Amino acid sequence: MPETPVSPLWTADEIARATGGQRHGADFAVDGVAFDSREIDAGKLFVALRGVRDGHDFAGTAFEAGASGALVERVVDGGPCVTVADTLRALEALGQAARDRSSARRAAVTGSVGKTSVTQAIKAGLDLAGPAHASVKSYNNHIGVPLTLARMPRETARAVFEIGMNAPGEIAPLSQMVRPHVACVTTVGPVHIEAFADGEAGVAREKAGVFEGLEPGGIAVINGDNPWTRLLAEVAREHGAEVRLFGSAADHDARLLDFQPDAEGATVSATFDGQALEFRLRQTGYHWGLNSLAVLTVLRAMDVPLDTALEALAGFSPLAGRGQVRQVRLASGGTFTLIDESYNANPLSMTAGFRSLGARIVPEGGRRVVFLTDMLELGDQAEAMHAGLAEPLDAAKVDVVHTAGAMMRHLHDALPPVRRGDWRETAAQLSNEVAGLVRDGDTVMVKGSNGSRAGQIATALAGLHSDDGA
Repeated sequence: MPETPVSPLWTADEIARATGGQRHGADFAVDGVAFDSREIDAGKLFVALRGVRDGHDFAGTAFEAGASGALVERVVDGGPCVTVADTLRALEALGQAARDRSSARRAAVTGSVGKTSVTQAIKAGLDLAGPAHASVKSYNNHIGVPLTLARMPRETARAVFEIGMNAPGEIAPLSQMVRPHVACVTTVGPVHIEAFADGEAGVAREKAGVFEGLEPGGIAVINGDNPWTRLLAEVAREHGAEVRLFGSAADHDARLLDFQPDAEGATVSATFDGQALEFRLRQTGYHWGLNSLAVLTVLRAMDVPLDTALEALAGFSPLAGRGQVRQVRLASGGTFTLIDESYNANPLSMTAGFRSLGARIVPEGGRRVVFLTDMLELGDQAEAMHAGLAEPLDAAKVDVVHTAGAMMRHLHDALPPVRRGDWRETAAQLSNEVAGLVRDGDTVMVKGSNGSRAGQIATALAGLHSDDGA
């Protein structure tokens, strides 16, 4: 039988109608949307945004790469286009049009820790249940959210969107753009607190903004073990939501009973809507005990069968920089285990990472070693929060702590001499020395904020001579 034709993502006329724009040049249709000319290939719509650089300057490059059309503020050479007064506002309108033409059930995920991994794990479950759509990378801001909406095919049955923030007042408008049927807060902690006069309380209220966009009769999925659970639940109910909690208390809808990590992943014991469950994960971090319950609770609210959700979790691998584990073979002989947590860090995720490292069985003669770079955006609490990591490091029985960055100097000074490794001003400097800081049998974790370049250290360690492994 001949294949059923797949309708284009957008036609030129649909783009013009959605954005209130004016067509110029030949008719066109697109099967994708991008604002970075380096991500353009055949059939995509190029959106020329103004930022540090003017996207209009790259329209020619986009057409050369195969763009079928462009969304612009002025007519450009190289191909057909739709002109609008403001391309960012037009992208938002295109996203809203994609939302309104689709019958997809939508979920939104935010939180101080874990939102990207939880979003992608939810997507894994949605993929098994039918035509699905989700954010890519960490596309969770004022550009990433409307872009993700604009990319949503009209045939989508279920979709999940990541929503983030750097400053007050950002989450609620993005939630109102998505208009989710299900909204999840993974947790609230001291992240971006320098942007809030009242610190973590301000972060909690900002995260609660995700409930402002809920569709009538929506479901709020909230971490019940967080100090801000009551505030979040109150805001959710003010917006008419049904609240479902995941955590460790007996009255939680999803209750974590036990989390047992091992070399291949972890076994989770839980109760879910009163049903006893035991299931496997490929993740080893303790935070994945609660993360997995958040995923199950959102998928249940998205009408995904439990068996399908558990299958998705069992197959979901750690994302790059978020817990990936590999065996690295040293050129001098022997191997060490590298745990790459270099994408981001804050006091909550640092403590969870150390606890997971402490639970790992280390070969005889091996050590638990960490390489840490600065945690960012902690305001006037930064020095104390860095120094305060000494306690969870001790509890996890970490043997050696190497650090880089001005704030990490406070941790370096707070460590007992037996645990104190090298400190360098920058991650680049420490990266150049890693070959002499690890040895056969070590289990090594790298963690820090993306902006403090922890990834450089992870790359240097992996580059000593690596073989991918469990």
